[in-house]
Order: sequence, then structure tokens, then C-alpha cells
Amino acid sequence: MLIRDPLPEPARLISLDVFRGLTVAAMILVNNPGDWGHIYAPLEHAEWHGCTPTDLIFPFFLFIVGVSISYALSAARQQPGTHAAAMWRVLRRAGVLFGLGLLMALYPKFEFATVRIPGVLARISWVFLACGILFLKTSRRQQIGLLVGLLVGYNVLLQVVPVPGFGAANLAPETNLGAWLDRLVFGEAHLWKNSRTWDPEGLLGTLPAIATGLLGMLVGQLLRRRELEPAVRVARLFVAAMGLTIAGLVWNEWFPINKALWTSSYVLYTGGLATATLAALYWLCDVRGHRGWWTSFGQVYGVNAITVFFLSGIVAKTLNAVHVGADVPLKTWLYNTFFTPYFSPVNASLAGALVCVLIWFGVLWLMYRKGVIIKV
Repeated sequence: MLIRDPLPEPARLISLDVFRGLTVAAMILVNNPGDWGHIYAPLEHAEWHGCTPTDLIFPFFLFIVGVSISYALSAARQQPGTHAAAMWRVLRRAGVLFGLGLLMALYPKFEFATVRIPGVLARISWVFLACGILFLKTSRRQQIGLLVGLLVGYNVLLQVVPVPGFGAANLAPETNLGAWLDRLVFGEAHLWKNSRTWDPEGLLGTLPAIATGLLGMLVGQLLRRRELEPAVRVARLFVAAMGLTIAGLVWNEWFPINKALWTSSYVLYTGGLATATLAALYWLCDVRGHRGWWTSFGQVYGVNAITVFFLSGIVAKTLNAVHVGADVPLKTWLYNTFFTPYFSPVNASLAGALVCVLIWFGVLWLMYRKGVIIKV
């Protein structure tokens, strides 16, 4: 739905828009290198266990989803009579997000027999749906209990429950319980094309991803506690961030930090870093009132985050589908023409990604100036 809204009011939580915008801009940066064969190490995912800066991006976004829910549904939560209507809106938006993810996977060939069903937008939709309902129907204490239960339960599932056909529980890419479940439910033809035997956004891993959203919800509720001075809120967030990060690093000793598996240690570690980042941005942007090019950049990206993520994926696929001459994709031709002659391979690849981010900033800036926000 295309609507025209006024620009964000001063009372809006600027830090959340900035955080969301910087996160989705980072998504576009790492998703659009000029050459996948030449990438700086911090812009790649960890090969399996471990965590790079790139591995922080998706959990940061799901954390932000949780924080946003605590603001968007706060009024409805206080009025039980409106819960049915609010849950319908949550269900509708989750359905649209899932549909957009499926459309991205199908485009441009629309091969339904091999379309990937799990994916980034699919996981966002599942987390949004679960967290939206939980926010309306559970108390803060119950949410903390659910968070702990999801993390401990997921640990047990992956490290205790035997894997049918493979034997003992394990954390290997193709033989862990989550990979087995994805092949059973979706079939290999509908999983991540780079593996076809497992999927980094698989079904079982959605459980701890929901926990990431719950962390964001809890942080959002703390930010909304107006009886506390802003400095107290920020201090509590930093203490919580330190505790979460340390807990994640400790848990890593027997349940390794792993983005593809979305392990419980990964939830705590990335949740702690996300909490610290939001606390810092909240203090700088909303409490101290600092503004600059970086806040404007974040806001421009932040108010149309899903829009730019979806459109950037569609445009990238279009550039690969259109050919120059016999068999050279337009994207490759543009890269070889404007980047490879002037930079080293790895710097050319980075330059291509940065130009992509800047082009989309230009598009979003025009939308922002006109007050155009595309909502699902």
C-alpha cells in the first residue's frame, strides 16, 4: 500500500529509525558485492561456527522488529477489546512479508518446483507474527520465561535429541536436527540453492530467532518506562547488554555461536551487542539530540527498510537476468566497465557494493523528502 506521511515528528524514536536504517544499509552492502569471489573478510559470513560483523546484521534487524512491536502495539495491548483486530493486522502483515519473500525467490524465472521457501523475509514474517501475538497476550515476566525456555529448549533439541537416519545429535551442516527437519518439511528442492541439504533460515532455527525478537520487545518495554530518567534507562540497557554478551560468550563454550544454526549463544551474544548499540543511539539521538549526516542517512533508510531490501533484491536479479551481447549479464558488464579497470579486485568489489548503497540512498532520499513511505 502506498501512502504519503509527513516526515517523522520530533517525538519519534529517532534512534530506532537510525538503527534500522543503518542495519538495512549494511544488508544491502553485504548482499551486493561487485564480485562474490573477492570480498573483505568482515563482509563475509563465518564459514560455520563464529561471528563476523556480517553475522550481526540479521539478528540486529530481528531485534529491531521486537523493539518496534513494543511501540506499535502498546496501545492495543492495554485494551483487550482491540486484540482481535490487532492480531489480524499482525497476521496480515506477516502474510505480506512471507509473500514478498516468496516473490523474491521466484523472480525472475518463477520455477515453483525449485523455489526456496525459507528465507530472510520468511523468517522476519514468522518472528513478527509470533512476537506480535506474544506481546499482546503475555506479560513481561511470561516473555522472559518464554525467552529462557526457547533458548534452553533449542539447546536440548540440537545437542541431545538424536537425528533420524544419522544417529546422535550433532551440529554439522547437513546432519543436525534442523537440517533433517527442513528436508522433511520442505524437500531439498525448496532449500537454499547453495546447499540444497540445509538452509540458514530453516524451520527449527526460527525458534531461537523468535527469542531474538523477544529480546527486542523487552528492551523496547524498558525504553518506554517513562517513570525512569533517560540516564537510568540507558544505564540499565548497558548493564543488560554486558550481561547478555558475556552470557553468550560463556554458552559458546559448549553450544558454539553460529548464525546458520541461530544457536542460543548466538542469540545472547548478538542480542547484547544490539542492546548496547540501541542504548548508545538512544542516548545520542533522543536524549542528547545529536544530529548529523549519519542520522539522516539512517533515517532515510530506516523508514522504508523493507521496501529497499525487497526492491534491491529484485533489481539485482533483473540486472543478472538481462544480458549484454550473447551471454554477459548486465550486472557483470557494468561491473567490468566501471570498476574492475580502476581498482584491485577486492576494492573493486567493495566499490561496487558501496555504489549500490549510495544509489538506493538517492532513491530513498527522494521518497523521504516527499514523505512517501511504503508500508505492508
